[in-house]
Amino acid sequence: MTAAAGFDILVNNAGILNRVSLLAPESDFDTAMQVMVAGPLDLIRLGLPHWRGTGWGRIVNLSSDRGSFAAGLEGSGAYGVAKAAPNALTKALTKATPHDLPPGVKVNAMCPGRVTTRMGGDAAPRSPEKGAETALWLALLPEDGPTGGVFRDGRPLDW
Repeated sequence: MTAAAGFDILVNNAGILNRVSLLAPESDFDTAMQVMVAGPLDLIRLGLPHWRGTGWGRIVNLSSDRGSFAAGLEGSGAYGVAKAAPNALTKALTKATPHDLPPGVKVNAMCPGRVTTRMGGDAAPRSPEKGAETALWLALLPEDGPTGGVFRDGRPLDW
């Protein structure tokens, strides 16, 4: 991949929800970690050549407050653990060496809230458009915008 080929903005929006105990034989832990951590990390690795070539990029990792230590990891089954990982990944990527992410690349995580989707259900209080607002804000951050944080509605979340 050359600097001319690639993507400037990556929004890692992936999740699965299985309400089976982490300790049950049918736990989806391995699948959840693959979908919500390994897959997004692979996409970030794919973007590196382009971002190194341009010196600019935005990475938005969709997470959840259910993956927050501050909220007690309330997610069902593997969901909470797997959603805590993108928060940690976000923070770890900002502490990478200069050989990793260029300084012009901002990486943040965000929680859209409970959104009316197949996962969130019809009774969820937020529209997909409302849930996407923070992702759009983070994807279009100016040079002096934050990096390494977790946000909802444009405000930092404790995690």
